[in-house]
Amino acid sequence: MRPVAPVPTMPGASLRPIAPLPAGIRSRFVDGVNGLRMHVLEAGASGRKRPLLLLLHGFPELAYSWRKVMGPLADAGFHVVAPDQRGYGLTSGWDADYDGDVGSFRMWNIVRDAIGLVHALGRRQVTAVIGHDFGSLAAAWCALIRPDVFPALAMMSAPFPGPPELPFDLAEGDDRRSQGAGLFGAIPHEALASLPRPRKHYQAYYARRAAATDLRDCPQGVHAFLRAYFHMKSADWPHNRPVPLRDWSAEEFARLPEYYVMDLDKNMAETVAAHMPSEAEIAACRWLPDAELAVYSEAFRRTGFQGGLNWYRCALEPRYAAELEVFSGRTIDVPSVFIAGAADWGPLQKPGDLDRMRSSACTRMLGCHFVPGAGHWVQQEQPEATVRLLLDFLNRAD
Repeated sequence: MRPVAPVPTMPGASLRPIAPLPAGIRSRFVDGVNGLRMHVLEAGASGRKRPLLLLLHGFPELAYSWRKVMGPLADAGFHVVAPDQRGYGLTSGWDADYDGDVGSFRMWNIVRDAIGLVHALGRRQVTAVIGHDFGSLAAAWCALIRPDVFPALAMMSAPFPGPPELPFDLAEGDDRRSQGAGLFGAIPHEALASLPRPRKHYQAYYARRAAATDLRDCPQGVHAFLRAYFHMKSADWPHNRPVPLRDWSAEEFARLPEYYVMDLDKNMAETVAAHMPSEAEIAACRWLPDAELAVYSEAFRRTGFQGGLNWYRCALEPRYAAELEVFSGRTIDVPSVFIAGAADWGPLQKPGDLDRMRSSACTRMLGCHFVPGAGHWVQQEQPEATVRLLLDFLNRAD
């Protein structure tokens, strides 16, 4: 029998007393969500006439990642719900085996999870779906596939370049062919490995069997690994000065920071360990103090990382991208906005994705914002600015 993520004995069990939830945020479980018992955090009154916001986190995060914006959004009149997504936190019912049901983590089923949660809450639609990192792509697919359920979209850190394209007009000699790539495009993996300084792309590494063990059983421990990982991708790390990549060549990809394009002989835990912040830097980190980081480290020590890594495995698998080619040529036509940190490489890590989102993939973009003083974790590093931008968008969307 394949192992599944264990169910804790009581709601909120992974939230340490030293880092309680902010006032006004509640923890509970919602059963029957596409085969999951889904753990959610929520804020604001839950009456069915109150406008609902659905917040989707990325990797390696939790519903807890939204803790700093949920209260202010609730104070503005919204019922705010943030789930631990499939593979994460206190949500259970997903297959934790590398050789198990990896297909349940493909984007099509992640969208089904989101719709299932909305319906389990007794709603037919949300006011907006808001996503960060991998959750940004999930939110974008929600809005593209079911705009009736998700009539407004806010993306953070990861731009949506549009659905994969089908080959067109082959009978008349057009020589474009399907490249057999996954959702992330044709990353030059072999060329990266052949560079004078051999490299590998982090997404390919995350798809490997060893990755989950590397992270969970790393010598420095899960807590120290996550501290270094969050630090390196934040505005606190002085080397985050993003610039657009000119093309999809290995030489251009090698300009990305080591947490995106790693040395071929190192795993992710080893990569970030070399940039572990000092004790003074950790003490000075107001956006993620150690007590709050402990919520993440305790959760991932319990579940491991395989659930979150399975999202990458599916995104890299051509057959799962192929099933989404049915949406080729389709655009996101609901009001949308993009928010990222000014020190975040995420929007620029895939050449052309940001421009395609703005020019063609989203036809009703109401803004594209880069927040000073934030890296990849924009809603945690600069929550006040993030809330202002979200509320402005929600006031303008119709």
